[in-house]
Amino acid sequence: MTWWEMVLLFVAGIGGGLIGSIAGLASLSTYPALLLIGLPPVSANVTNTVSLVFNGVGSVAGSLPELAGQRGRLLRLMPMAVLGGAAGAWLLLSIPAEGFENAVPLLLMVASVAIALPRGKGPVAEPTRARGAAQAVAVALICVYGGFFGAAAGVLLLALFLRTGAESLAEANAIKNVVLGVANAVAAVGFVIFAPVYWPAVGAMGVGCLIGARLGPVVVRRAPATPLRLGIAIAGIALAVKLGYDTYL
Repeated sequence: MTWWEMVLLFVAGIGGGLIGSIAGLASLSTYPALLLIGLPPVSANVTNTVSLVFNGVGSVAGSLPELAGQRGRLLRLMPMAVLGGAAGAWLLLSIPAEGFENAVPLLLMVASVAIALPRGKGPVAEPTRARGAAQAVAVALICVYGGFFGAAAGVLLLALFLRTGAESLAEANAIKNVVLGVANAVAAVGFVIFAPVYWPAVGAMGVGCLIGARLGPVVVRRAPATPLRLGIAIAGIALAVKLGYDTYL
Protein backbone atom coordinates (compact mmCIF):
# COMPACT_ATOMS: atom_id res chain seq x y z
CA MET A 1 0.00 0.00 0.00
CA THR A 2 1.41 3.40 -1.00
CA TRP A 3 1.82 6.35 1.37
CA TRP A 4 -0.96 8.35 -0.31
CA GLU A 5 -3.35 5.42 0.09
CA MET A 6 -2.49 5.29 3.80
CA VAL A 7 -3.15 9.03 4.10
CA LEU A 8 -6.44 8.67 2.21
CA LEU A 9 -7.60 5.87 4.51
CA PHE A 10 -6.52 7.77 7.62
CA VAL A 11 -8.44 10.87 6.57
CA ALA A 12 -11.46 8.77 5.54
CA GLY A 13 -11.26 7.09 8.95
CA ILE A 14 -11.36 10.44 10.76
CA GLY A 15 -14.33 11.53 8.67
CA GLY A 16 -16.06 8.18 9.09
CA GLY A 17 -15.46 8.14 12.83
CA LEU A 18 -16.78 11.68 13.20
CA ILE A 19 -19.96 11.27 11.18
CA GLY A 20 -20.45 7.70 12.37
CA SER A 21 -20.48 8.72 16.03
CA ILE A 22 -22.81 11.63 15.20
CA ALA A 23 -25.36 9.88 12.99
CA GLY A 24 -24.19 6.36 12.12
CA LEU A 25 -22.88 7.22 8.67
CA ALA A 26 -19.30 6.00 8.93
CA SER A 27 -19.45 3.53 6.01
CA LEU A 28 -20.40 6.26 3.55
CA SER A 29 -16.92 7.72 4.12
CA THR A 30 -14.81 4.63 4.79
CA TYR A 31 -16.22 2.05 2.37
CA PRO A 32 -15.75 4.15 -0.81
CA ALA A 33 -12.15 4.91 0.25
CA LEU A 34 -11.43 1.19 0.40
CA LEU A 35 -12.92 0.74 -3.07
CA LEU A 36 -10.79 3.64 -4.30
CA ILE A 37 -7.52 1.92 -3.32
CA GLY A 38 -8.55 -1.10 -5.35
CA LEU A 39 -10.12 -3.58 -2.91
CA PRO A 40 -12.93 -5.72 -4.36
CA PRO A 41 -16.36 -5.06 -2.80
CA VAL A 42 -16.50 -8.02 -0.40
CA SER A 43 -12.95 -7.51 0.84
CA ALA A 44 -13.63 -3.77 1.18
CA ASN A 45 -16.78 -4.47 3.20
CA VAL A 46 -15.16 -6.88 5.66
CA THR A 47 -12.07 -4.65 6.00
CA ASN A 48 -14.40 -1.73 6.64
CA THR A 49 -16.25 -3.63 9.37
CA VAL A 50 -13.03 -4.56 11.17
CA SER A 51 -11.76 -0.96 10.92
CA LEU A 52 -15.00 0.35 12.41
CA VAL A 53 -14.37 -1.57 15.63
CA PHE A 54 -12.16 1.41 16.49
CA ASN A 55 -15.10 3.67 15.68
CA GLY A 56 -17.15 1.84 18.28
CA VAL A 57 -14.44 2.21 20.92
CA GLY A 58 -14.04 5.94 20.30
CA SER A 59 -17.74 6.74 20.09
CA VAL A 60 -18.61 4.88 23.29
CA ALA A 61 -15.74 6.57 25.13
CA GLY A 62 -17.05 9.94 23.97
CA SER A 63 -20.63 9.08 24.97
CA LEU A 64 -20.00 8.13 28.62
CA PRO A 65 -21.82 11.16 30.10
CA GLU A 66 -25.04 10.27 28.23
CA LEU A 67 -24.72 6.57 29.12
CA ALA A 68 -25.00 7.19 32.85
CA GLY A 69 -28.09 5.39 34.12
CA GLN A 70 -28.63 3.39 30.88
CA ARG A 71 -27.21 0.08 32.12
CA GLY A 72 -30.56 -1.73 32.32
CA ARG A 73 -31.66 -0.66 28.85
CA LEU A 74 -28.32 -1.63 27.32
CA LEU A 75 -28.33 -5.05 28.97
CA ARG A 76 -31.74 -5.73 27.40
CA LEU A 77 -30.52 -4.69 23.95
CA MET A 78 -27.08 -6.35 23.90
CA PRO A 79 -28.29 -9.90 23.09
CA MET A 80 -30.16 -8.54 20.06
CA ALA A 81 -27.05 -6.69 18.90
CA VAL A 82 -24.92 -9.83 19.25
CA LEU A 83 -27.38 -12.05 17.40
CA GLY A 84 -27.99 -9.48 14.67
CA GLY A 85 -24.30 -8.79 14.06
CA ALA A 86 -23.50 -12.51 13.85
CA ALA A 87 -26.41 -13.19 11.48
CA GLY A 88 -25.42 -10.30 9.21
CA ALA A 89 -21.82 -11.51 8.99
CA TRP A 90 -22.98 -15.05 8.22
CA LEU A 91 -25.27 -13.72 5.50
CA LEU A 92 -22.47 -11.77 3.83
CA LEU A 93 -20.13 -14.77 3.84
CA SER A 94 -22.85 -17.10 2.56
CA ILE A 95 -23.89 -15.31 -0.62
CA PRO A 96 -21.75 -15.26 -3.81
CA ALA A 97 -19.44 -12.25 -4.16
CA GLU A 98 -21.29 -11.24 -7.33
CA GLY A 99 -24.54 -11.07 -5.39
CA PHE A 100 -23.06 -8.61 -2.91
CA GLU A 101 -21.51 -6.49 -5.67
CA ASN A 102 -24.87 -6.23 -7.41
CA ALA A 103 -26.59 -5.29 -4.15
CA VAL A 104 -24.17 -2.51 -3.13
CA PRO A 105 -25.61 0.31 -5.29
CA LEU A 106 -29.14 -0.44 -4.07
CA LEU A 107 -28.02 -0.66 -0.43
CA LEU A 108 -26.20 2.65 -0.71
CA MET A 109 -29.21 4.31 -2.33
CA VAL A 110 -31.61 3.05 0.36
CA ALA A 111 -29.20 4.11 3.09
CA SER A 112 -28.75 7.57 1.59
CA VAL A 113 -32.48 8.14 1.26
CA ALA A 114 -32.93 7.00 4.87
CA ILE A 115 -30.34 9.55 5.93
CA ALA A 116 -32.13 12.34 4.07
CA LEU A 117 -35.51 11.68 5.68
CA PRO A 118 -36.24 13.89 8.71
CA ARG A 119 -36.46 12.25 12.09
CA GLY A 120 -39.85 12.11 13.76
CA LYS A 121 -40.54 14.67 16.47
CA GLY A 122 -43.71 13.24 17.95
CA PRO A 123 -44.13 12.33 21.61
CA VAL A 124 -42.33 9.28 22.93
CA ALA A 125 -44.70 6.43 23.75
CA GLU A 126 -44.84 5.12 27.28
CA PRO A 127 -42.75 1.93 27.67
CA THR A 128 -44.68 -1.35 27.86
CA ARG A 129 -43.66 -4.98 27.58
CA ALA A 130 -45.05 -5.18 24.03
CA ARG A 131 -43.20 -2.04 22.95
CA GLY A 132 -40.03 -3.34 24.56
CA ALA A 133 -40.32 -6.59 22.62
CA ALA A 134 -40.98 -4.70 19.38
CA GLN A 135 -37.95 -2.50 20.01
CA ALA A 136 -35.77 -5.58 20.63
CA VAL A 137 -36.90 -7.18 17.36
CA ALA A 138 -36.27 -3.94 15.47
CA VAL A 139 -32.79 -3.67 16.99
CA ALA A 140 -31.99 -7.26 15.95
CA LEU A 141 -33.12 -6.67 12.36
CA ILE A 142 -31.17 -3.43 12.05
CA CYS A 143 -28.08 -5.16 13.46
CA VAL A 144 -28.44 -7.94 10.87
CA TYR A 145 -28.27 -5.22 8.23
CA GLY A 146 -25.36 -3.64 10.11
CA GLY A 147 -23.39 -6.89 10.12
CA PHE A 148 -24.13 -7.44 6.43
CA PHE A 149 -23.33 -3.98 5.08
CA GLY A 150 -23.77 -1.29 7.70
CA ALA A 151 -24.25 1.99 5.85
CA ALA A 152 -26.97 3.96 7.68
CA ALA A 153 -27.61 1.21 10.24
CA GLY A 154 -26.79 3.82 12.85
CA VAL A 155 -29.32 6.22 11.36
CA LEU A 156 -32.03 3.59 11.67
CA LEU A 157 -31.07 2.85 15.27
CA LEU A 158 -30.97 6.55 16.08
CA ALA A 159 -34.48 7.08 14.72
CA LEU A 160 -35.72 4.03 16.63
CA PHE A 161 -34.31 5.15 19.97
CA LEU A 162 -35.56 8.70 19.52
CA ARG A 163 -39.12 7.37 19.21
CA THR A 164 -38.91 4.63 21.85
CA GLY A 165 -37.63 6.15 25.04
CA ALA A 166 -34.56 8.34 24.55
CA GLU A 167 -34.94 11.74 26.18
CA SER A 168 -32.66 13.62 23.79
CA LEU A 169 -30.69 13.28 20.57
CA ALA A 170 -27.45 12.98 22.56
CA GLU A 171 -28.89 10.15 24.70
CA ALA A 172 -30.27 8.29 21.67
CA ASN A 173 -26.92 8.74 19.93
CA ALA A 174 -25.06 7.30 22.92
CA ILE A 175 -27.28 4.20 23.06
CA LYS A 176 -26.90 3.80 19.30
CA ASN A 177 -23.11 3.96 19.61
CA VAL A 178 -23.05 1.08 22.10
CA VAL A 179 -25.54 -1.16 20.26
CA LEU A 180 -23.98 -0.61 16.85
CA GLY A 181 -20.47 -1.00 18.29
CA VAL A 182 -21.36 -4.41 19.74
CA ALA A 183 -23.03 -5.64 16.54
CA ASN A 184 -20.08 -4.43 14.47
CA ALA A 185 -17.54 -6.06 16.79
CA VAL A 186 -19.34 -9.42 16.62
CA ALA A 187 -19.43 -9.28 12.82
CA ALA A 188 -15.75 -8.27 12.77
CA VAL A 189 -14.77 -11.37 14.77
CA GLY A 190 -16.40 -13.56 12.15
CA PHE A 191 -14.70 -11.69 9.33
CA VAL A 192 -11.28 -11.93 10.99
CA ILE A 193 -11.66 -15.72 11.16
CA PHE A 194 -13.35 -16.45 7.84
CA ALA A 195 -12.98 -13.49 5.45
CA PRO A 196 -10.23 -11.68 3.45
CA VAL A 197 -9.42 -8.74 5.74
CA TYR A 198 -6.81 -6.35 4.31
CA TRP A 199 -4.86 -5.55 7.47
CA PRO A 200 -2.69 -2.63 6.22
CA ALA A 201 -5.92 -0.72 5.50
CA VAL A 202 -7.32 -1.63 8.94
CA GLY A 203 -4.27 -0.07 10.59
CA ALA A 204 -4.44 3.24 8.74
CA MET A 205 -8.21 3.59 8.79
CA GLY A 206 -8.69 2.29 12.31
CA VAL A 207 -6.49 4.99 13.85
CA GLY A 208 -8.44 7.64 11.97
CA CYS A 209 -11.76 6.14 13.08
CA LEU A 210 -10.67 6.16 16.71
CA ILE A 211 -9.77 9.86 16.56
CA GLY A 212 -12.89 10.94 14.67
CA ALA A 213 -15.27 8.83 16.75
CA ARG A 214 -13.93 10.22 20.00
CA LEU A 215 -14.77 13.75 18.81
CA GLY A 216 -18.23 12.98 17.38
CA PRO A 217 -20.26 12.85 20.61
CA VAL A 218 -18.73 16.20 21.62
CA VAL A 219 -20.00 17.68 18.35
CA VAL A 220 -23.48 16.20 18.79
CA ARG A 221 -23.80 17.95 22.15
CA ARG A 222 -23.02 21.34 20.64
CA ALA A 223 -24.06 21.54 16.97
CA PRO A 224 -27.09 20.55 14.84
CA ALA A 225 -26.33 17.60 12.59
CA THR A 226 -28.97 18.27 9.90
CA PRO A 227 -26.72 20.10 7.36
CA LEU A 228 -24.06 17.41 7.70
CA ARG A 229 -26.68 14.66 7.40
CA LEU A 230 -28.14 16.12 4.20
CA GLY A 231 -24.72 16.71 2.66
CA ILE A 232 -23.69 13.12 3.28
CA ALA A 233 -27.02 11.86 1.93
CA ILE A 234 -26.45 13.73 -1.33
CA ALA A 235 -22.91 12.35 -1.58
CA GLY A 236 -24.20 8.85 -0.89
CA ILE A 237 -26.85 9.11 -3.59
CA ALA A 238 -24.24 10.32 -6.08
CA LEU A 239 -21.98 7.41 -5.18
CA ALA A 240 -24.86 4.92 -5.50
CA VAL A 241 -25.65 6.26 -8.98
CA LYS A 242 -21.97 5.97 -9.98
CA LEU A 243 -21.63 2.41 -8.65
CA GLY A 244 -24.96 1.46 -10.21
CA TYR A 245 -23.79 2.74 -13.59
CA ASP A 246 -20.52 0.79 -13.32
CA THR A 247 -22.28 -2.38 -12.13
CA TYR A 248 -25.37 -2.58 -14.30
CA LEU A 249 -24.44 -0.73 -17.52
